[in-house]
Amino acid sequence: MPYQPPIPDPKQPGKGSGRNSGLVGAIVQAEKLIQVALILPCAAFVGWLGGAWLGARLDHPWIAIAGLVFGGIAGLVYVVRLAMSAVNDPSNAGKNNTGSGNRPR
Repeated sequence: MPYQPPIPDPKQPGKGSGRNSGLVGAIVQAEKLIQVALILPCAAFVGWLGGAWLGARLDHPWIAIAGLVFGGIAGLVYVVRLAMSAVNDPSNAGKNNTGSGNRPR
C-alpha cells in the first residue's frame, strides 16, 4: 500500500516559499498600515464632497460642514473596527501578548 500524506489543516497557514514568505508578509502589513492611514482623510473628503453637492442643491452651504463631520466620524469608526479586527485576529495569537495578563508562574 503506497504512503498517503495526511490532509493539511486549512486553518493553519502555509509555510510559504522560503525567503519570499517574509517579503509577502511585510507587504501585507504595509498595505494594512497604508489602508488605515488613508481611510480617515478619504472618508472626510467624500463626506465633504457629498455635503457640498447637497448644500448647493438645497441652497444651504452649512451642509458641507455637516458632511465633513459625518465623513470624519464614519472614517474613524471604520478605522477603529479595522484595528479591533487586527487585534482579535487569530493569526496574531501568541505574537504580541503584552498587557494581556497571561504571565507564566
